[in-house]
Amino acid sequence: MKTAVVAGCRTPFARSGTVLRGLSAVDLGKVAVRELLARADLPGEAVDHLIMGTVIHDPHAGNLAREIGLRVLPKNVPASTVSRACASANQAIADGVNLVELGYADVVVAGGAESLSRIPITVSDNLAQALMKASRAKSLKERLATFSGIRPRDLVPAQPAIAEPTTGETMGEAAERMAKENSIAREAQDEWALRSHRLAAAGVEDGRIGAEVCPIYVPPAFSDVVESDNLIRHDTSLEALAKLRPVFDRKYGSVTAGNASPLTDGGAAVVLMSEDAVEAHGIEPLGWIRSYAVTALDPGGQLLQGPAYAAPIALERAGITMADIELMEMHEAFAAQVLSNLQALDSDAFAREKLGRSKAVGTPAMDRINVMGGSLSIGHPFGATGARLTTTLLNEMARRDLEWGLLTVCAAGGMGFAMVVQRA
Repeated sequence: MKTAVVAGCRTPFARSGTVLRGLSAVDLGKVAVRELLARADLPGEAVDHLIMGTVIHDPHAGNLAREIGLRVLPKNVPASTVSRACASANQAIADGVNLVELGYADVVVAGGAESLSRIPITVSDNLAQALMKASRAKSLKERLATFSGIRPRDLVPAQPAIAEPTTGETMGEAAERMAKENSIAREAQDEWALRSHRLAAAGVEDGRIGAEVCPIYVPPAFSDVVESDNLIRHDTSLEALAKLRPVFDRKYGSVTAGNASPLTDGGAAVVLMSEDAVEAHGIEPLGWIRSYAVTALDPGGQLLQGPAYAAPIALERAGITMADIELMEMHEAFAAQVLSNLQALDSDAFAREKLGRSKAVGTPAMDRINVMGGSLSIGHPFGATGARLTTTLLNEMARRDLEWGLLTVCAAGGMGFAMVVQRA
């Protein structure tokens, strides 16, 4: 049994701390799912399951998907939340595929949402223990006594770091190390970032990107309307990018704010259907999901190189090779990561030494990769990006009348995700 993608939709993607800062991940996911169902002309009663991905979990919404579902779907629709770092929405979609292909569901809404404007700030361990003891105290005197050992340093909030718990290395530091180890030059990274912005700007101007985006009416007054992404730099240049200082290795580094994806708020989702449901609803699918693959590497090694390992497995499972791929979407966490993965996929030595293959997997022509820009320019809400990639890939394949597409995502923890889609 095959799984169809019949519609996709997302909110505008906005730099964290800006126009969407007042909305939670639940709010963003709610907008994306509600608009998605309207665009698919699908009643909520038709949905069998809702699956959403997120990375920075809201402590007030332990099951993000269920909270979204309670706001936009019938209350008897089950919902689950998944987390696979930057591939969380991809995992949500993969879980939906599994439900459909096992015959457990006919219609699944899958995607993700992230509000990086509302990252939970925790307190120190000493203060947390004192607060817990105070909550159990039986008198005011006992409550006050629990704080007697608290020092000023214990009052400093503990902000979460986007770092590997096992190594302490941030993703930016890993990208910097990969740039050095793989000889990815600063100029090449800036050129890729410029390419991303220019292609995204072109997608805005001709309406392709706007067609995937729904407006958000910002509470509480709902008079302010956010209708488009606010991260695409239409007027950037190679000269402007070259002036930016390295962030993670200030003396010898090459990864800058200009060639790294920004912290972003947003939500996105797709509708998945079984073949029977497609026929019953009389819907023309955007395409069919033919395979997916997930891989994992040692986080202390090439942390963001997972796509180079996942892509050949997904291709093999679909019964095709990279030569068949006519369009590709590769998540742009960092320009260095994109260029490292493309370099690995095109390397015979990498194929032999790392994949146990006789020759390189290969890559599509450069003009068939990220043809409407990518996460460097559009933004990267961790839990939502995978649904954006899926929607963009299939929409552009339809416009170009292409049959085979591939998307890949690198993820924290040394993981990689790849999915093959087909229009037929």
